[in-house]
Amino acid sequence: MKSAKDLFDLSGRVALVTGGSRGLGKEMVLAFARAGADVVIASRKLDACSELAKEVARTTGRRAFPYACHVGRWDELEGLVETSYREFGKLDVLVNNAGKSPLYDHVSNLTEAQYDSVLDLNLKGPFRLMALVGTRMAQGAGGSIINISSIGAIRPTGDVIPYAGAKAALNAMTIGFAHAFGPKVRVNCIMPGAFLTDISKAWDMKAFAQTAKRIALRRGGEPSEIVGAALYFASDASSYTTGSILSVDGGAP
Repeated sequence: MKSAKDLFDLSGRVALVTGGSRGLGKEMVLAFARAGADVVIASRKLDACSELAKEVARTTGRRAFPYACHVGRWDELEGLVETSYREFGKLDVLVNNAGKSPLYDHVSNLTEAQYDSVLDLNLKGPFRLMALVGTRMAQGAGGSIINISSIGAIRPTGDVIPYAGAKAALNAMTIGFAHAFGPKVRVNCIMPGAFLTDISKAWDMKAFAQTAKRIALRRGGEPSEIVGAALYFASDASSYTTGSILSVDGGAP
């Protein structure tokens, strides 16, 4: 029987994290590397990916490969996957973290292009990456896929309707892909609540302070607090967990 430490050990594994250069993605990249994994860091900005790759190498000694692509563009994703396999020979963990939700003053003013861009990045891209990577994992030694959803998927508000719809569909896809790629590939989902990442710098913090009073822990999450759930799903600690959707939201109402 493995020790608790060994259950969470990722030595010898390779993880690909989209939206991996900042926010929750950056925290997961660093956590996986500290647990022994080599990492592929993907986002639209190569400079940001490269800077984090240097930090990973400097602080953990693990290999980190930066790759620039737009996850919402179907035709760019095969290149990401092919390059990852060429560099490392395999992928053991895929994290679909890239996402966005545009601001709008009223739903009637949301353009078709804005709507499509939200669905493309939050849903179409993860679908395509799960299909490509999951197929290879299932044909090989298996692996773990982790989708990053949002509590907006089950408690949507009027200002995030397309985003909430995409994340709700991602929850459903998580379960579907768990069945499609079982038993060798586990597919799970984390639903974060309000996390104080760089995106939160644009929030009205006085208004958020009032919102936080309804959260059981009375605060927003620190980015590093996503790490426990991510390591659980990425590692052997969750060997009998698939098709699961885990809220990490501080007890949001």
